[in-house]
Amino acid sequence: MQESSIIHRRQFVKLGTFAATAALLPRTATAAAANTAAAAAAAPVGAPYVLPGLPYAHDALEPHIDKLTMEIHHGKHHAAYITNLNAALATVPDLAKQPLGKLLAGLPAVPDEALRGTLRNHGGGHWNHDFFWKSLAPAAQSGKPSAALAAALDASFGSLEACKKSFGEAATKRFGSGWAWLIVSPDGKLKITSSPNQDNPLMQGVVPAADLGSPLLALDVWEHAYYLHYQNRRPEYIAAWWNIVNWHAVSERFAAAKA
Repeated sequence: MQESSIIHRRQFVKLGTFAATAALLPRTATAAAANTAAAAAAAPVGAPYVLPGLPYAHDALEPHIDKLTMEIHHGKHHAAYITNLNAALATVPDLAKQPLGKLLAGLPAVPDEALRGTLRNHGGGHWNHDFFWKSLAPAAQSGKPSAALAAALDASFGSLEACKKSFGEAATKRFGSGWAWLIVSPDGKLKITSSPNQDNPLMQGVVPAADLGSPLLALDVWEHAYYLHYQNRRPEYIAAWWNIVNWHAVSERFAAAKA
């Protein structure tokens, strides 16, 4: 075979590789930009909060979480929490100026019981979902815990696998709707907790004091997060979810919590 023919074939293979790589880009950066632009365009002018675009395409987490579930979960459920949160904050402009995390941590100071409940449910719903999307990544980009986080997991649970087991038990046993959490507790140790509905570990005076801390990782176990694909098989959903945990984000949160 002539050398020129071999070179042409090699060039063809390289071009094919580049094309295949380019075809994946819409699933990450391009898709994220499009999601963000669409969410911003749909938000009412002047609203304190807008639906953030996903940092990946709706189908990027398949087969572990399917495209339709992501479209409904993000575009309908998360969007509804934001709509209701904005409506509530329109009546209290001073509270609307506060960062959402600070607002949720100070819920007992909100004197109006009905408003406090709305902020708890819908403010929590927005915060939790925004945190949840950033806790996920396509399986090929999931990564692994940093050396510091891995050491902390070993110290607190014995191993990463033991942590996954305990976390899975907390998520499975959470009755009805809610979340499972991996947090850094005030004493600096890692801890697994769960919360009902849209409560989270930031909510002082709402969740038990023993469950307060800095969130590192969250799993949504509301049925809308998994029912289309897994039906009533929550443990199967939990097991599959570990394949798409964004360990880079979790590791960064751990470093920030320990700083």
